[in-house]
Amino acid sequence: MLASLTTRERLLLGIVALIVVTTGALEYGGGSDVAVFLVGALALAGVAWVVSFSTEAVGERFGPALTGVLQSTLGNLPELFVVLFALSAGELVVAQYSILGSLFANALLVLGLVILAGARAAGGTMKFGRRLPNDTATLLLLAVFMISVLGVSDRAGDRASEHQVAISVVGAVVLLAVYGVWVFYYLRDREPTGVTHGRIPLPLAIGLLAAAGVAAAFVSDWFVGALAPAIESLGISEEFTGLVIVGIAGNAVENVVGITLAAKGQNDLAISVVKNSVAQIAAFLFPVLVLLSLFLDTHLTFLLPAVYVVALLLMAISVWQVTQDGEAVAFEGLALVGFYVILAVLTFYE
Repeated sequence: MLASLTTRERLLLGIVALIVVTTGALEYGGGSDVAVFLVGALALAGVAWVVSFSTEAVGERFGPALTGVLQSTLGNLPELFVVLFALSAGELVVAQYSILGSLFANALLVLGLVILAGARAAGGTMKFGRRLPNDTATLLLLAVFMISVLGVSDRAGDRASEHQVAISVVGAVVLLAVYGVWVFYYLRDREPTGVTHGRIPLPLAIGLLAAAGVAAAFVSDWFVGALAPAIESLGISEEFTGLVIVGIAGNAVENVVGITLAAKGQNDLAISVVKNSVAQIAAFLFPVLVLLSLFLDTHLTFLLPAVYVVALLLMAISVWQVTQDGEAVAFEGLALVGFYVILAVLTFYE
């Protein structure tokens, strides 16, 4: 079955496997925490690529709409495991900032780079369909509304602030319900493609997906285990680690795939890869993690530091403003990247 893969694909799979094995060898062979942390971050990016690649191979049989949803859902397996292991270890700050990192990296850095590549390929203005950007902007604004009102309640010290866990649970259920309805109608309204087979055999694609899921669990465990001593040795904060390092490593796939598609002029697909991922993190991954944390000693809520509540609100407005009209130019992409750089620098000094 491996013969169905291209030489490049086999090479990349081999490299990812080597990096994962190296991370395990460092973990169990007495390697330094810094080495496990750095190689583990690279392994997370590699595993994310394998998940994306195998999901796309499975989705080839069902058309681009379902493929996009599968990619945005399963493509965040590394972030899911990192946050769960962080919560299990009592590392609430790392868990919160890992989610924030995924949101900011996709919505600002990756989307900005995609627009830059798409505008350059189009000779000035990148054009794309308006429905998906507007739909995902609505989902993002709903999630940010939940985060904002809980943050204001906490700062005001009102009676509701004493029930943050309960409010977060209800908010998580609402977000998941809205996301589920959106996915249902989004998939229903897509025209079937008639694709019934793919280039890669289905057993191989499912096998790669399963292997990537297992690898994501192990690598995330090793990565989180080395986190505290490594960041102390490197002199960086938990906030910066979660928001920047985990955020970029976990979303390397969206970065590369989105930019490549935009550079080829496949603007709708490029935008959908990024915007689907943003909506999925905000309206699916975050609420799922809130609910799963109820079974752990450390509970995750939608309560975040005030500066990041404001940053999320401005991010949601900026992303909607840039994409709502179905076109974007290079300076808008550069502005989004600039927002991310400013936020990363602020977090570095937290």
